[in-house]
Amino acid sequence: MPKNCDIETAEPTSCDIKDITLADAGKARILWAERDMPVLRRIRERFTEERPLEGVHVGACMHVTTETANLMRALVAGGASVTLCASNPLSTQDDTAASLVRDFGVNVYAIAGESMDSYNAHIEAVIATNPQIVMDDGADLDTALHTHHADKLAGVIGGTEETTTGVMRLASMAAEGTLAYPVFNINDANTKHCFDNHYGTGQSTLDGIVRATNRLLCGRTMVVSGYGYCGSGLALRAKGMGMRVIVCEVDACKALEAHMEGYEVMPAAEAAKHADVWVTVTGDCKVIDAPAFENMKDGAILANSGHFDSEINMTWLEENAAEKRTLKHLVDEYVLADGRTITVLAEGRLVNLSCAEGHPASVMDMSFANQVLAAEYLYHHKNELENRVYDVPAEIDDGVARVKLETLGVAIDELTDEQIAYMNSWNF
Repeated sequence: MPKNCDIETAEPTSCDIKDITLADAGKARILWAERDMPVLRRIRERFTEERPLEGVHVGACMHVTTETANLMRALVAGGASVTLCASNPLSTQDDTAASLVRDFGVNVYAIAGESMDSYNAHIEAVIATNPQIVMDDGADLDTALHTHHADKLAGVIGGTEETTTGVMRLASMAAEGTLAYPVFNINDANTKHCFDNHYGTGQSTLDGIVRATNRLLCGRTMVVSGYGYCGSGLALRAKGMGMRVIVCEVDACKALEAHMEGYEVMPAAEAAKHADVWVTVTGDCKVIDAPAFENMKDGAILANSGHFDSEINMTWLEENAAEKRTLKHLVDEYVLADGRTITVLAEGRLVNLSCAEGHPASVMDMSFANQVLAAEYLYHHKNELENRVYDVPAEIDDGVARVKLETLGVAIDELTDEQIAYMNSWNF
């Protein structure tokens, strides 16, 4: 499998990437992202001195971006050997992959736009390194290990999971008793979902849509399917851009929250009549399905910001479209039998990472700080943990927030002993 990896490094490095000559551009962008990742930089500096992951094999299945590159650098600084593959066929930054191989000693198997056969082969390449710690974004690596490589499970100390979809899959495995090692749920750390999901998804999704379409947003109607941390952030950003926002939900409390925030709430089939732009952020399947397609206004633009390409029923579109036209890279127009057109961005895959660069570095700084600190905790508490999904320890989550505040120059108050006693007493 090694491809375009003809380089000399101090440590043997293997890879399957597009072009090693892209490394100069990748390194410049990785170091540019680092400027906005001060928490992760501090961790890397400590790891360089302490080497807490000395000799540990880390297998990672994540979006190969400049932000992820800085997470990989921290792991390497801590003494780990790292092999990385993509967690989405369209999200890889080829120059970043090249620099990780040439400059930072990471084994990378990822090519932007790779086929599903190549994508799965790259996951297999990571598994072949016998990882002791698994870092996943969507649980594809975990799933492949459990489904096809039961013989390797005993060698896995544990893992971390970055995204909502992956956590749901792992929680299901744990409930069935099939999860073979402990996994830390990075997604639900406060310093992850309150910032990465809410602020990161809101900004990066609009970024992807605008880059792909160059359409003016203000004055148009956006439908948002799912009003969790991601959907609420997206709705807020769309409203700020001057859009009318409609929310579709199945959770009564979240629907009520969206209504109280001033958004219109209605079923998908009804919302379809109004949507100029429709974005799914639910983690489920067939969120936009036949009833919505049948009511959809002419010219609607559809995008997905959930992890997998299951939220828009692309099979229905392929089977019912009279014609499909590629307008530009990752922008496909489907012409229905009655002449209406529906435009789909990024093949229904993650629009923010396919059509743009994903979340800003300052947001991923906290998410990836949780990742690397959870990996350290996992390794040093490996004999104490059960095979289930764990929340990130509060001391890690709070520590990341405090360091982030410090790097921003923000100070906060502290409780006095009297206040602490008051808060913990009923007899006052």
